Amino acid sequence: MRLPSMSQSFLLAPIAECAPGPPGAQLRLAVLGARGVGKSAMIVRFLTKRFIGDYEPNTGNLYSRLVQLEGDPVAVQIQDTPGCIQVQEDCVQVLDSLSRCVKWAEGFLLVYSITDYSSYQSVRPLYQHIRKVHPDARTPVIIVGNKADLLHARQVQAKEGLQLANELGSLFLEISTSDDSQGVCDVFQYLCKEVSKLQHAGSTDRRRSSIIPRPKSPNMQDLKRRFKQALSSKVK
Repeated sequence: MRLPSMSQSFLLAPIAECAPGPPGAQLRLAVLGARGVGKSAMIVRFLTKRFIGDYEPNTGNLYSRLVQLEGDPVAVQIQDTPGCIQVQEDCVQVLDSLSRCVKWAEGFLLVYSITDYSSYQSVRPLYQHIRKVHPDARTPVIIVGNKADLLHARQVQAKEGLQLANELGSLFLEISTSDDSQGVCDVFQYLCKEVSKLQHAGSTDRRRSSIIPRPKSPNMQDLKRRFKQALSSKVK
């Protein structure tokens, strides 16, 4: 999958609030995962083509820009999230901020680091939480194994990521945010396309449900027949 050229200048703009706007006005994406898996780096890589290796722990920035999707400019908002779950003795605690983000978003990237097995273990509860909020299986979720360039430190095998994705009914791929800008763009572009398809399908369903069938016009011959029958009964 190759992406259209996106050489035009743009502004990386943090937005204060999640203001969804009218349906279909923009694509709303969320990037979820444990702390330190490279979520912020992935988003910035997609938006700017630059790789920045070190970030302060983020508090959940929302980025907005226009992207080219099959030749058309589309407004996209991407919600970055901090390490947003805690797993303690089989008890998963989801932060309130994550719950709000999941309700807001229409498509999801679940990111883990291939060098951190615990981040891989956080993917399943995150996916389950998404499905509680969005039970429609059409809501797109992609599982991403990041830092694929650090093979010497690998803790999660590719087959484990693929197996998990198959169990959850999701897509899976490994990428290196630092080495492969195109791979990062492919992931986001694919997610954008899937969300756009879902939006269009939803608007079509709404239009169909809003159509009220017109009552059939009465048949004039039938009305004349009934009128004659009524007159003849009165004459009798």
